[in-house]
Amino acid sequence: MDYLKELEGKSRHDHFEAKIAAKTTTRRIFVPGPVIVGAGPSGLAAAACLKEKGIPSLILERANCIASLWQLKTYDRLRLHLPKQFCELILMPFPSDFPTYPTKQQFLAYLSAYAEHFDLKPVFNMTVVSARFDSRRGLWLVKTLGLKNEETEYVCQWLIVATGENAEEVVPEFEGVDEFGGPIVHTSSYKSGELFRGKKVLVVGCGNSGMEVCLDLCNYNASPSLVVKDSVHILPQEILGISTFGLSIWLLKWFPMRLVDNFLLLVSRLMFGDTAQFGINRPQRGPLELKSMTGKTPVLDIGTLAKIKTGHIKVCKAIKQLKHQAVEFIDGKVENFDAVIFATGYKSNVTSWLKETSMFSEKNGLPRKPFPNGWKGECGLYAVGFTQRGLLGASLDARRIAEDIEHSWKAEAFTA
Repeated sequence: MDYLKELEGKSRHDHFEAKIAAKTTTRRIFVPGPVIVGAGPSGLAAAACLKEKGIPSLILERANCIASLWQLKTYDRLRLHLPKQFCELILMPFPSDFPTYPTKQQFLAYLSAYAEHFDLKPVFNMTVVSARFDSRRGLWLVKTLGLKNEETEYVCQWLIVATGENAEEVVPEFEGVDEFGGPIVHTSSYKSGELFRGKKVLVVGCGNSGMEVCLDLCNYNASPSLVVKDSVHILPQEILGISTFGLSIWLLKWFPMRLVDNFLLLVSRLMFGDTAQFGINRPQRGPLELKSMTGKTPVLDIGTLAKIKTGHIKVCKAIKQLKHQAVEFIDGKVENFDAVIFATGYKSNVTSWLKETSMFSEKNGLPRKPFPNGWKGECGLYAVGFTQRGLLGASLDARRIAEDIEHSWKAEAFTA
């Protein structure tokens, strides 16, 4: 683009900027298309959609691989919780021979094939430390650090934030953590129950990860207990062989959300009974309404509840404090444990590096505008993968972003 060539020429001949450059080791790289921060599924989808329209992009990734959360921070037994047709990225379906719920390894193979198919080559080991909009020049300045702390500044007209809702682990603080004496890990470090054979393990967090880690621990003859602090909806993964998620999507086309919620709760009651008798209370709002309003996802059960019913998994109240090889709960009970696993999820880290506050909330690092309007900010800023609607939402964002940038790209090409 001519505006970048012009800017580069000015910086070379500007005496003041030359003096500044002499005092710093920062490289400056001018990017003709968008810079995408994050090489997870969302970032790959955005780059693929742009490439389809003939628009180049540059993906910056802090890890040494694509989909680092999936590759480095997930447990071995993980499968997609939703059928593959709801998890495929835009422009490329899953292989037809993949099962309905692909394994972690299959999903990673799919992402690798996706990147190869669209010739996507992220710049790895490049951590974005700041990104700000230079209003004088009308460009984004994206500063990064490499493995050896070498500084690089990327200059671009469009910035796409694809670091996602799960960029950093959420680790709660409890009194007595230093006294516990046993392993305390986040699920991002958990691979399998092999290391916990015969151990009493407390799993903190009753989302899909917490439920599945408990099940995995049972399979390795550990004795897991599950902390259920808040109310949660547990739904069957399938109803009469049909994906509960897929069935819900279909029903919502014909019936109001409240009616579909009542149907899901009725079926769940028939299949599971009253979960409150096991210490798991349901929220007052229905599962779909709650997801729509707060982003809180219902648990899709794959066998954990059966283990709770038989007593292989105990349900505990919220934690009050940790003691030496023991945990005290808010109901006054104290129980011994060998290890604690935090299945407490992840959070966005956007506000730690993006020097802009109008698009993303400082409270949770998510777009302030609710779905489906959170993908576009001001001054060429975009977000992909922050819809709280998984990979399906990321693909929708990617398409919208590529179409929006295409208008500006064609306009500038026409006037060049």
